[in-house]
Amino acid sequence: MSAHLNAYIAILAGGVGSRFWPASTRQRPKQFLPLASDTALIDETLDRAVQLVGESRVRVIASAQLLSLMRDSLDRRGVDSLAEPQAKGTGPALAWAAYEIERESPGAVMISMHADHRISPPAGLRATLEESMQRAREGYLCCIGVRPNRPETGYGYMQLGDELDRSSFEVKKFVEKPDIETAKRYAESGDYLWNSGIFVWHCADLLTAVEAHAHELHRAIPLLSQGDVQGFFDVANPIAIDVGVLERAGRIAATEARFEWDDLGVWTAVARSRGVDDRGNSVVGAARLLASERNVVWTESLRATLIGVSDMVVVEANDELLVLSRAEADRLNLHIRKLEEQDNTSKASDTKESA
Repeated sequence: MSAHLNAYIAILAGGVGSRFWPASTRQRPKQFLPLASDTALIDETLDRAVQLVGESRVRVIASAQLLSLMRDSLDRRGVDSLAEPQAKGTGPALAWAAYEIERESPGAVMISMHADHRISPPAGLRATLEESMQRAREGYLCCIGVRPNRPETGYGYMQLGDELDRSSFEVKKFVEKPDIETAKRYAESGDYLWNSGIFVWHCADLLTAVEAHAHELHRAIPLLSQGDVQGFFDVANPIAIDVGVLERAGRIAATEARFEWDDLGVWTAVARSRGVDDRGNSVVGAARLLASERNVVWTESLRATLIGVSDMVVVEANDELLVLSRAEADRLNLHIRKLEEQDNTSKASDTKESA
């Protein structure tokens, strides 16, 4: 087995994953679902991190409630955690993690990863991180970029500048979730990479950049030196690290991934991660399909039968049945919000009538 990388890994594991309802709930968030394989995402991510840097240098960042749900997975691997008092985005979370790691190990390199990514093979990830760590040693805040294989509107993009070495480039600019025509142009140009959300930097360099550029966090940072984590999160404004730091700072690099990557953000991603049959259907659980194509089917306690339907998402979980078109998968969280508003309005009406 190769030696561990000389770095820490911070795993962002917050969030519920509302676009994977009804399988994902507050009692069993997306991180606990086997979306990429037969293993839950959080367990895959923890094993990946431990293999890279060793269990003592892995930190999982999530709310106390989510960490309690992960406790068995964390304890089995001897991995430590940081409990966020509030969810305020990746900016405060990673600034806090960088502060804690730098305090423990001055001069440390931190790799930031998410708990809901599909990554393969491990050797490709390691090689990419090794090159990114070299960029970090040169003073860059480094992002892992993925070569687009489709015009994806749900990802952020990075425009590449001057080549630094091998597969690394300076970043000219970041673009968040472009429209379909722009995404097509980016995918065809060869000048853009997807922003995977995997970052590599010296903790001290990130903290310096936060103080210089992230005015949303500037007043909060001194509270960390006072040991007041709750106060830090109270004062910090919600901000993504991409927006608060990377889009504003200089010396940003991108290293092109030497591995397959997918952000498992919506149900249609399951077709890419779990594979499809000869008619483009992806099935997890029990299902029968006849004259049906390009469907995503997920069942947990019942068998689904689809006849003559195409481009649908069918999910049975937690005493709920969801049926929607693939085209609406990206907006499932918005639809669920509207349904909850309808339910609340209906309950309020029933209460008035009963009174």
